[in-house]
Amino acid sequence: SPTPAVHFLGVTKTFGAVTACDHIDLDLHRGEIHGILGENGAGKSTLMKILIGLEHPDRGRLEVDGDAAVMTSPVDAAARGIGMVHQHFSLVEPLTVWENVVLGERGSLDRDAARARVRHIGAHYGLEVDPDARVGELSAGLRQRVEIIKCLRRDPDILVFDEPTSVLTPEESEQLFSVLRLAVEREGKAVALVSHKLDEILHATDQVTILRKGRVVADMPTRDADKATLARAMVGREVSLRTEAAALGVVDLADRTASAVNERATVLAMRGAGLTGRAGEPLLDRFDLEVHAGEIVGVAGVEGNGQVVLGEVLSSLTVLDEGRVEVAGGIVPAGRAGAMNEAGVAVIPEDRHDSGCVLEMSVAENLVMCHPEVVANRGFVDQHRLHELARSLIAEYEIQCSSVDAPMWSLSGGNQQRVVLARELSQNPKVLVAAQPTRGLDVGAIEFMSRKIREVADHGVGVLLISSEIEEILHLADRIVVLHRGRIVGEMTRDDVDLERLGLLMGGDEAA
Repeated sequence: SPTPAVHFLGVTKTFGAVTACDHIDLDLHRGEIHGILGENGAGKSTLMKILIGLEHPDRGRLEVDGDAAVMTSPVDAAARGIGMVHQHFSLVEPLTVWENVVLGERGSLDRDAARARVRHIGAHYGLEVDPDARVGELSAGLRQRVEIIKCLRRDPDILVFDEPTSVLTPEESEQLFSVLRLAVEREGKAVALVSHKLDEILHATDQVTILRKGRVVADMPTRDADKATLARAMVGREVSLRTEAAALGVVDLADRTASAVNERATVLAMRGAGLTGRAGEPLLDRFDLEVHAGEIVGVAGVEGNGQVVLGEVLSSLTVLDEGRVEVAGGIVPAGRAGAMNEAGVAVIPEDRHDSGCVLEMSVAENLVMCHPEVVANRGFVDQHRLHELARSLIAEYEIQCSSVDAPMWSLSGGNQQRVVLARELSQNPKVLVAAQPTRGLDVGAIEFMSRKIREVADHGVGVLLISSEIEEILHLADRIVVLHRGRIVGEMTRDDVDLERLGLLMGGDEAA
C-alpha cells in the first residue's frame, strides 16, 4: 500500500494513573476521510493533539510521509502540512473574519490580500463568508466556516476535525461533509474526522478506527461496517440501538409512539420572558413556553442561543428584565435564591462542577445539600439520618462510590451526575429542568440518565430538556421547541418531526 500520510506506531500517553492512549497503531492516507470513533474519554482527542504537537507521547513514534516526526508544537505540525479544526472555537469575537484568519501570522499585513484570500478559499470549497463581518455577529455555522478557512489558509495536506458537528445544524453538518469530500477528492488531502456519532461516521468516512479505553479495538473500511458492529466495538458489549440510540448519535424516527399530554395541567410556564445582556443584546426575547405534567419538552438549538441563560433563570440564578415564571399556576420570583426549588423545580445544571455539586464535600453531604433539614435534629445534622438517607439513594440510583463519606471528586463523571439526579428527584419535584444532562458521560451513564428522565415524566413530572444533542431530544422529547437568539422560532410534536424543517429552524429560518 502507498506510504501513509501519517503513521502512529505504538503511541502511548498517560496522565498520572490514567492511560489516555495505549500502544496505538493507526494510519491516515491521502484521498481518504478516516473516522476516529469512540466514547468520551476513549483517547480520540489526545491522539490528535499528539499529531499537532499539543501533547507529547510518552512512548511510540510518529511518522509523516514515511519520515520520523517529533511535533514539539502546533508550529512544527503546520510546517509539516498538518492543520486541525478544534471542537471549541478559538476565534476572537470583536475582530472581523479576515483579521481572525491572519491572526498570528508574521510579517507585514496586507489587508486587501487577506480579504482576497478569504474569498478565494471560500469560493474554492463552498465556504463563502463575508471577510469584513464581525465574528461575534455570526451564527455558529458561519463561525465554523471561519475556523476551517483559518486552517486551510496554509493549504495543509493533513486535516483533523475534532467533533466538528457539535455546534452545527443538520444542514450545516451535511455541508461540512461535502467540503471534506471535496478536499480529499480534488486535493488528495488526508482527513481525520473525530466523532462519537455512528450516523456521521457511516455517512462521511472511507475508513474507521474505533478506540476504547485508549486502545484500538477495531479498524475497517466503512463500507464493511454497520451501526451494530460499530456500537459493539465502541462500548465493548451488545447494545440495543433502539434504547441507546441517543448515546451513540443514531437518528432513528421509526417505532416512535406519541404521548398524549395536551389535556394535562401546566406545571411550568414562562410568559413574555425577556433578558438583555451587558452589551444590550437580547438573551431571552419574548420567550413563551409551557410544560405539562408528564411531558418532556426538548429545547433544540445551536449552542449559544439562550440555552444557558434559560437554565440560569430556572435555577434562581438570574433575574428577568420582563415577563414571569409560573410553577403549577403560581408566580415564582426569578432570581430570588431558592425560590424555584421551593416552588417544586428541580435542576440538573449544565455544568455539574460549577453549580451542581461541591467536589470537596462527601457524597452524603451532596445528596442533602438543597434540603439539609430532612436530616436535622434540633438544628444540627444527625449523622445517622444522613448516612441512612444517603445509603438508600446510593442503592436506588446505583451510585458507585467507596462509601457515603467518599469525597465527590473521587467519583467518575457519570456517578457524580447520578448524585445530582438523586438529590434533585428525592425532593418529589413538579418540574425537572435537565440542562445538557448527558454531556461528558459514557454510553452506560447516558442510557441510565435517559431512562430516569423518561420514568419521572411517566410519573407526572414535567420535564424541560435543554440539550445540544439532537439525537437525545429526538429520543426523549414528546414535543420539541427550537430556540434561536433567545426566541422560540418553532415547535413540533414527536409525531410530526421533520429533520429538514428542524435544521432550518435551528439555523433561524422562522418560515420553515
